[in-house]
Amino acid sequence: MAVSTGGGEDEVMSTINITPFTDVLLVLLIIFIILASVTKEPKLPDAYNKDKVQPSQILVRIDEKNNISIGSNVVNIADAKAAFSQLQDQTDHKFSSVIIKADPHASYGVILQVMDAAKSVDLTNFGLANHVQGTPEGQSP
Repeated sequence: MAVSTGGGEDEVMSTINITPFTDVLLVLLIIFIILASVTKEPKLPDAYNKDKVQPSQILVRIDEKNNISIGSNVVNIADAKAAFSQLQDQTDHKFSSVIIKADPHASYGVILQVMDAAKSVDLTNFGLANHVQGTPEGQSP
């Protein structure tokens, strides 16, 4: 659309021709699409744990009826401290960690009491397991 200034012969065209601009944008768009399809995502480095996990020989199992097994001994909560102390004496106080595998229906208070009994004999690192590796998913070890 041309705008006339009312004069005669010397008309000024005041519209912008966007065709070259559109051509440049389309060429840039094609270049970016091609580059995006050619470039690959960089391979991320594999993560490795620097701290080696030390196996614990002290495993505590608590079932849904709050029965406590420390190692291979079934004990009640009052005898838990003595059982931990006996295991520490048998292993020459070599271990400082305990793995606790508790049933989801076990009482939270019993788990805390077991942890407190372990702390009283210098077992200060705890691991909470929901599945012991090597056993079937639905079966408790």
